[in-house]
Amino acid sequence: MAVELCLLLLLFCGSTISEVQPIYKPPPGTLDFGFVPAKTYDTGAYHEPGPIGILFKVVHAFLYLVQPNPFPQDLIRKLAQQKFGNSQGDYQKPENVVLTLQAIYYEIGFIVSAALGLLFILLLPLVGLCFCMCRCCDNCGGEMHQRQKKNADCQRSCFATFLFVASLIISVGVLCAYAANQHLTSQVRGAKKLVNSNFKDLKVFLNDTPAQIDYLVSQYNTTKDKALSDLNNVGPLLGSRVQEQLGKEVRPALDAALTMAGAIRETKEALENVSVSVEVLQEGTERLHANLTDVKMHLSNTLNDSACAAAQAASTCNIIRNSLNQLNINANFSGLPGVSSQLAKVNDVLKIDLSSLVQKGYAAFNDTPDLVVNQTKNILSDIKNVLESIGSNISNFTKALPVQKIIADLTVYLTQSEAYVQDYFPVVEQYDFYRWLGCLILCCMVVLIVIFYYLGLLCGTCGYDKHASPTTRGCISNTGGNFLMAGVGFSFLFSWVLMIVVVLTFVTGGNIEKLVCEPFEDKTLFKVLDTPYLLNQHWKNYLSGILFKNPNINLTFEKVYSDCKENKGIYTSLHLEHLFNINEFLNISMYTEDVALRIEHIQINLSKIILLDEIGKENLLNFSSSGIEGINFGAYLTEINKSVTKVDLLSFANDLEARADQLPKGALENALKGHANNIRMIHSQQVVPLEQAMSTLNQSIRLLKRTSSELMVKVKNVISAVNAAQLLINNNASQVIVQETKKYMDTIVGYFEQYIEWVKESIAMEVAACKPIANVIDTAVDIFLCSYVTDSVNTFWFGLGGSSIFLIPAIIFAVKLSKYYRRMDTEDVYDDMENGNNGYHKEHLYGIHNPVITSSVEQW
Repeated sequence: MAVELCLLLLLFCGSTISEVQPIYKPPPGTLDFGFVPAKTYDTGAYHEPGPIGILFKVVHAFLYLVQPNPFPQDLIRKLAQQKFGNSQGDYQKPENVVLTLQAIYYEIGFIVSAALGLLFILLLPLVGLCFCMCRCCDNCGGEMHQRQKKNADCQRSCFATFLFVASLIISVGVLCAYAANQHLTSQVRGAKKLVNSNFKDLKVFLNDTPAQIDYLVSQYNTTKDKALSDLNNVGPLLGSRVQEQLGKEVRPALDAALTMAGAIRETKEALENVSVSVEVLQEGTERLHANLTDVKMHLSNTLNDSACAAAQAASTCNIIRNSLNQLNINANFSGLPGVSSQLAKVNDVLKIDLSSLVQKGYAAFNDTPDLVVNQTKNILSDIKNVLESIGSNISNFTKALPVQKIIADLTVYLTQSEAYVQDYFPVVEQYDFYRWLGCLILCCMVVLIVIFYYLGLLCGTCGYDKHASPTTRGCISNTGGNFLMAGVGFSFLFSWVLMIVVVLTFVTGGNIEKLVCEPFEDKTLFKVLDTPYLLNQHWKNYLSGILFKNPNINLTFEKVYSDCKENKGIYTSLHLEHLFNINEFLNISMYTEDVALRIEHIQINLSKIILLDEIGKENLLNFSSSGIEGINFGAYLTEINKSVTKVDLLSFANDLEARADQLPKGALENALKGHANNIRMIHSQQVVPLEQAMSTLNQSIRLLKRTSSELMVKVKNVISAVNAAQLLINNNASQVIVQETKKYMDTIVGYFEQYIEWVKESIAMEVAACKPIANVIDTAVDIFLCSYVTDSVNTFWFGLGGSSIFLIPAIIFAVKLSKYYRRMDTEDVYDDMENGNNGYHKEHLYGIHNPVITSSVEQW
């Protein structure tokens, strides 16, 4: 009844998730739902026996020797499925005979051992009875006469040693039995704490499950809040996505137009630079030409001086005179065409600020998110209402579940069961006390026998006098012999009783270990229980037949136990999806479909966005027809590539000064050096500015040449790109909007899918984790039945049985040894002359074959 109620609770707990659906991979941006609240279970379903565990392992090894056969799965299945009749003929059916023989073969070790035990039980009392009767007739060592032999001391020592060893083995056996008896009692007393721990865990299991379900439901708000956040940010999310996709064509077109606007400004600057530079160069070259002519004239006059006629200066003056023709300008800028007409046309183009027009296009395009927000207000409001309704429906459905009532009923039943266990636990302890007392009495029987043997050995060994005759042995020695015989007597009285207990506990405990404990540990027992049509000939799977009334569902004891052992959720362990259709809770596709449908109805119109108006386009065309491509760039570049003068004036001045140094000191030398300095001044004041102007002109001309290269084609390409981008916005933006809206919808719906997957995973692994159920099974079978009871019982019969077996050699050695300790009634003839220190007459010297009863030497 408890199991059924527990399962019923778990079924209702499991009714908070849906049937298995395909795994959905959510888009980036995983939601964090936190951790399902879970309590820690106190029960540790594992028993460590401590030092006595070594004895348990020894007993297990002994049982393996007795029964080495593996667990008979097939045999048990056949026996369970076989229906024996009541008539004698049913037992004689061939299949039944075969099963019986297989069972006997499997149990042959136990059968042989039990047969030997029964033989011990039957024969030992009979042997004891015969032994007593024989001794009453002065046989079997009952004759109080000891014949003296040469090896008497050796025999006595050997018998004493063997008896001591046997007594030690018996003592060890009884200690093992006593330890097992005490261990079982202590474990039974400690089982109350373990049982209470299991009840506590079951209560935690029941009480924690509703809170876990409430947590799962409450986390819908996390999903809803995230969805609402995305809906409130539809502009940055959806609008920015649309803008990003359209921007792949729009932005390059506007960038090209903006670049062309910059090119117009650069063209104007370049034309202005060309006009100014040409004017500067023309004026500068005229002045330079005049100055250089003047320098040549003065140099020529200086060289005509009479000083140059001298032999030392003539050659130098001639060289200088021949180099004067190098002092001329090289570049001629006077014939270069002007660019005033082109500059005028470009200035007309710049009257319209093309950059500002392009920036307006940028601004209009960047307003896309705001357009999306303004055009989706009504639809987003409807979607938010749908989200609120989903949360209300989930809450209402959860409240409709009778979980609280069922948990309350089960809690009451669990409390009653716990009270029942608590009430009857003293009875269990009382019966265990009777068992403990009975086992202690059995141990005391063996202890009594062993004490007699030890006392007999102690008194006999301490009181023995090798010089005393058998009839004159001391009281202590005689008492030792009597103790040994008392031990023999009690051995015959108690041994068969001990063996009865040993046989019964051996057969019971050994078979429980081999047929229950070992197969439970390796889960073979579950495989047998899961055999189709075993427990019910009409049901393929018994567990699913009990739970779901559908035996075709693949639900096995082994799988349920393993899942609960791993602390998985009860819903997963018991496959409760076959019992409850809970799509109403988790299958929220009807709501997500409504959300998706409303999102799909979003219509965004971007036709108001104007990237570049007709004025801007006309402005670009005017620029392309400004005539800059008609400039004679070759003429400009030809003159620019020339140097300003035919010779480097600085080099010429340095060379002139060096030749002046070759002349004799005087007025001619000083005059030439003066001319050199004048040439240097002309270079720094006139040539250097002209070179700078030529550099500016060079840069401007080359810029104009690059700009003018296929200018019309470039402008048309820019206008075509702008027109294509505008066409995309006006006509084809709907397709982009649909694609991005689909992605946006998938993101919103993905939050719900994440919530569903998280709930399913939580239900499978965390909600109503059934570890306490596995702990209850482990506690009942593995710990209590096997570790507490069976191991202790098996160790008890192992120790007691070993002690009982070694009572047989102990009896033999004790009877043999007692003749050397007890005081005899008669003794062999004493002859001091013949035997010297031995003091005893040997029978064969007188031909005496029977002892002569004498009281003194004089009677001989």
